[in-house]
Amino acid sequence: MREFNFFVYLMASRWNGTLYCGVTNDLLRRVVEHREGTAEGFTCRYGVSRLVWFEQHSDINEAILREKRIKKWNREWKVSLIEAGNRDWRDLAVDLGLEPLPGVIPAKAGIQLGHGAAVQKNGSPPTRG
Repeated sequence: MREFNFFVYLMASRWNGTLYCGVTNDLLRRVVEHREGTAEGFTCRYGVSRLVWFEQHSDINEAILREKRIKKWNREWKVSLIEAGNRDWRDLAVDLGLEPLPGVIPAKAGIQLGHGAAVQKNGSPPTRG
């Protein structure tokens, strides 16, 4: 039986910039499409080209549900989700083998999760534990 991998991801235009949430079965291909502007629409129009957060799922329905939940979150929750694992808003696509984009997202102090904070996997907002 073939194992499938699906990804829910957040892209940003820059540090604390415009955010986009999506789901795909090929994260690298999709990030390249966003970077090159071939993914027409929102991300192309607003220059959203930096992968700042992602998570992997084995079930497409679970991934789609997670994406829909995150899209309904307020911005503060999305920023907390990003900064829980990527405090400096680095372009994670570089870690996956893509070339760095020109320019750097300046690391700034954003919304920080305090000691014991956790992000719920079930699509709930970040909580303190």
